[in-house]
Amino acid sequence: MKRRDFLTSTTLVGAGLPLGVVPAVLSSCSEKNKQQGKIYTPEELGMYSFTDVAPDGKPLKAALIGCGDRGTGAAIQFLKAAPNVSIVALADVFADRQVTCRKQLSQECGNEIDNANCFLGFDAYEHIMDISDVDVVLLCTPTHFRPLQFKAAIEAGKHVFMEKPCAIDPTGIRMVISASRLASSKGLTIVTGNQRRHRRDYWEAFQQVKNGLIGEPVSVTAHWNQGAFWDKRKRPEWSDMEYCIRNWFNIRWLSGDHLLDQAIHNIDVATWFMGQHPVKAVGYGGRARRLTGDTFDFFSIDYTYGDNKRMLATARQMDGCDGNVSEQIYGSKGIALLGDEMRIIDYAGNELWKYDYATAPIKNPYEQEHVHFIESIRLNKRINQAEELAYSTQIAILGREAAYTGRAITWDEIMASDLRYGPQTYQMGHIPEYQEGVSPIPGYTPDAPAL
Repeated sequence: MKRRDFLTSTTLVGAGLPLGVVPAVLSSCSEKNKQQGKIYTPEELGMYSFTDVAPDGKPLKAALIGCGDRGTGAAIQFLKAAPNVSIVALADVFADRQVTCRKQLSQECGNEIDNANCFLGFDAYEHIMDISDVDVVLLCTPTHFRPLQFKAAIEAGKHVFMEKPCAIDPTGIRMVISASRLASSKGLTIVTGNQRRHRRDYWEAFQQVKNGLIGEPVSVTAHWNQGAFWDKRKRPEWSDMEYCIRNWFNIRWLSGDHLLDQAIHNIDVATWFMGQHPVKAVGYGGRARRLTGDTFDFFSIDYTYGDNKRMLATARQMDGCDGNVSEQIYGSKGIALLGDEMRIIDYAGNELWKYDYATAPIKNPYEQEHVHFIESIRLNKRINQAEELAYSTQIAILGREAAYTGRAITWDEIMASDLRYGPQTYQMGHIPEYQEGVSPIPGYTPDAPAL
């Protein structure tokens, strides 16, 4: 919550961004593309099948860490993604969330969990790692806790499905990157919740862009603008900690703000298609109509790349305003319009390509990502998306801090920053640092040293 040692002058060496490795089967490129030089095949782009159900195989036993709505949904999607899989253990802070989750898994999937494998408390995830026959861990807690839990799962040798984003500050990002590299050395599969990388229409658009249909990409826009999201008012019987966790989406130290939690999807697509990270960000944002918590209502971030390319990323959660959840990749010859429908047009408005939804319908990406997850494990075709998600999340963190402070912040500065949000210890009770309704004031950060 305080900006401890916000930005240092230290630079990070080797901040190159790897591109995605996700299974796909894509349609062939147009003849026009083939005349422009090298044509990337699906295999060269690191893709394989978009099957509806993962193959059968040896039993896969999974543990769910975080039994809220998203965690319960992820567990159900995992159970429906393939035969011979099960959820055998649960971990959460709240007993009522765990009871609801167990009931839903039983009623919808016939999946029963022994009482001995249901753990409660801030250290509940540690007990999961000690269960030897748990092959897979699903990480769906509020984002603040994710880096430490991810590290523990990798050290325990578990395959991981990790929801997005993967951290809320640079300290957590470095932990995720380190654990991701350990996962690769152990041959573990890591699939993350940035589902657009699990949508066939996005992959087909990516192949078209990669094969030159829009020419050289020069700029990109990324938007997640919607109405007000959910919030919970504090009850008299709740401590500060319980209130924060139950209302985590609206709490900065838990969610990282909505530029991370939702707009990360669009920022990740932009990063994937551009194949690079920005070198600087400036931006603005504010809190105008939020009912609870301490997050902003809106953000607008201007990112600059090293070759003078640009990205504009916006995020807003306010009722009565224009809604827009999409991405646009601008090239020297045309524009890739990404979102509910995938099209590529030239600057005269002529359609160059359009995804054929009638011939190849899109499976729900929340389900498809679990099919890819299990398929990767059973076919021994390892996926590790953790480091890609870490860099995309760091780009969102860079933009958020630029908006919070009103400063221009560089990539090297945010990568080297010791910024950390949240209490040092976790226990139910009072949190002295937390102030309800108090958000950062751009241009006024007395505890942040000058750059």
